[in-house]
Amino acid sequence: MKRAIAAGAFALVSAATCLVLAPTASAAPNACVTSTLTTGGYEGVGTIVRKSSTSSCGDLNLTYSDDSTSPYGDYYAGRLRNSSGVWHTCSKGYVWASDGSHSVNDSTYWLCTDVNDNTPFTVASQLDGGDTVRITH
Repeated sequence: MKRAIAAGAFALVSAATCLVLAPTASAAPNACVTSTLTTGGYEGVGTIVRKSSTSSCGDLNLTYSDDSTSPYGDYYAGRLRNSSGVWHTCSKGYVWASDGSHSVNDSTYWLCTDVNDNTPFTVASQLDGGDTVRITH
């Protein structure tokens, strides 16, 4: 009987120790987030989204585009708003994208790189605005 009580007490202490040592919820970033936007015209502002603060992606990746006025595509550029409220086009400039899906792993479509969390961004179309794009960020 004493052996059973001692074993039971040891099991409770061991279980309590495991509970204390168990990892808490992880603060690790989630997978990339995808947002659908309507583009602005050349150097313009379309739908405004903030760079995800819970994503593991540091870039603005064009993963889908649909030019509203052409069956072929358009040139797209990522634009960021700075703390003064001024918009600027990312250093990559405008890149050609045919209508359809684009690989998140294809650096051709990384419109902006190393974007800080919560930075407001938009996408501009060189030939005309009003296109639908998906940005994975």
